[in-house]
Amino acid sequence: MTTSKTTYREAIKAALAQEMERDATVVQIGEDLRGGQAGTNPELESGKLEAFGGVLGVTKGLWTEFGSDRVIDTPITESAIIGMAAGAALTGLRPVAELMFMDFFGVCYDALYNQAAKFRYMFGGKARTPLVVRGMIGAGFSAAAQHSQSPYNVFAAVPGLKVVAPSNAYDAKGLLIQAIRDDDPVVFCEHKTLYDLKGEVPDEPYTIPFGVANYTREGTDVTIIALSAMVNAANTAADKLATEGISVEVVDPRTVSPLDEEGILESVASTGRVVIVDESAARCGFGHDVAALIATKAFGSLKAPIELVTPPHTPVPFSPVLEQAWLPNAARIEAAVRKVVTA
Repeated sequence: MTTSKTTYREAIKAALAQEMERDATVVQIGEDLRGGQAGTNPELESGKLEAFGGVLGVTKGLWTEFGSDRVIDTPITESAIIGMAAGAALTGLRPVAELMFMDFFGVCYDALYNQAAKFRYMFGGKARTPLVVRGMIGAGFSAAAQHSQSPYNVFAAVPGLKVVAPSNAYDAKGLLIQAIRDDDPVVFCEHKTLYDLKGEVPDEPYTIPFGVANYTREGTDVTIIALSAMVNAANTAADKLATEGISVEVVDPRTVSPLDEEGILESVASTGRVVIVDESAARCGFGHDVAALIATKAFGSLKAPIELVTPPHTPVPFSPVLEQAWLPNAARIEAAVRKVVTA
């Protein structure tokens, strides 16, 4: 299998293109997927001008390749996008719906929470809903309170939804292909600060199973559990601490639901000290869920109290200086590790 140095953005686009080539039932639905003004730009409509593909260019070129029947630009109406996609999934299509910013889920939450997530259960297992909802998460761009949140914890609380938050280009491609081929609704969270991050990615299609964590660093003294962009902050902290003689293991669950409980507990049992890094919420977040899991099932392995590194319980600030103070970072993670090591 050949590999290329690929950005997170390019890996996602490659996954979409390869799955659309493989399976004619895969369609994309969302606002600004091609970035053109339908009916007003003859060059764009005739294919002479390539669409720019969304606000950050993730789907650039896909409309040119697959056309308007497969890459469906919609008005700015999230409720229609997800409602349309959920219904399309029931008819046998495999829609990939883009919300652009995942913060906008509140506009269409009923279609996910009360409909798509429950179709299989309500129809006695006879209904399949192969729906993927893509959207950007995360702070770091000074995009303010309504465009910078990481609500994967909200989706993970809904039975019937699978929730994915890749931290690198390799995982982004493999997990997205897995999501598109899955027969249940999947919420796919893409951290906007990762789009230009490069990594070695196979050129051919491949899948990564849900519910299998990745150990990005191996260590014996402390376990750090982190998701999405926080994995890279955790890796930076782990590398710095290694120079001080502190051996840190970093666990990236990759999927919030299903969660690799066995992989997390195995690491905790081997180190006995835990730091959890979470950008989702300071209350009722992913970090608190994992902390409860460890306290319930691995309390006897703990040598020190669990430390959580989260943002404060406030909206994301618009000010770049305040936003950086709000975000968990490598320095805060290092301090938390030193605290549990000396406890």
